[in-house]
Amino acid sequence: MPLSPQFLTVTPEARPHVALVQLNRPKELNALHYNLMLEIAQALEELCANPAVRVIVLTGSERVFAAGADIKFMSERTAVEMLEIDQISLWERIRKTHKPLVAAVSGFALGGGCELSMVCDMVVASETAQFGQPEIRLGIMPGGGGTQRLTRAVGKARAMEMVLTGQPISAQEAADYGLVNRVAPVGQYLEEAYRLAAAIARMSPVAARLAKEAVNRSFETHLDEGLNFERKNFYLTFASEDQKEGMAAFLEKRLPEFKGR
Repeated sequence: MPLSPQFLTVTPEARPHVALVQLNRPKELNALHYNLMLEIAQALEELCANPAVRVIVLTGSERVFAAGADIKFMSERTAVEMLEIDQISLWERIRKTHKPLVAAVSGFALGGGCELSMVCDMVVASETAQFGQPEIRLGIMPGGGGTQRLTRAVGKARAMEMVLTGQPISAQEAADYGLVNRVAPVGQYLEEAYRLAAAIARMSPVAARLAKEAVNRSFETHLDEGLNFERKNFYLTFASEDQKEGMAAFLEKRLPEFKGR
């Protein structure tokens, strides 16, 4: 049954073959409460099951992408209660989104918000975007993958500085460090994300899924195993109709019409 989210706006056809998931908890600056995280995971799973959707854009508002975790909710919880709630497991469900996922970030992307942008495959930021992991100022540390994904994205020295001081970085710094794909003016960042998503949506959905898996595997294993995984997925593309169509279109000097089969 399709979900009826309380804290999200989901538009399956925001653009041809591109869906939009927009965080909508403005009074709390899109703080990532358990219920919001659950809705994000459910929405992404539902869109992944929709064959008309090839790429998903995840965004907040111009003011804020997500300003972090719900501190009020967490402040009185014990370690055992946090373990039983197990909000961290929802990050794994989001990570398993097999369709390309583009974050469109404006304003604050702090703590869990920064982690949410990093779990996406690509990030388009507005000029006002700020990325940071300020958890240490609360006496805790990142718990949604921040220490791991941030280090892989920007390197050990910069990740250490961001995590241990809690200081955020600007959109341009994030782009210079490799955390962000591109930076656009505030009034254009979402359209820029749509343009990136549309370019991907024109490609074979089968090849895109397999390529995404292969790129992600490079962060999870050593080179030899990663190359073997890439080779397997490369051969697997030749079992698709899209591969036949793509190569036929190239030889016939026309645009391919991919069907995702």
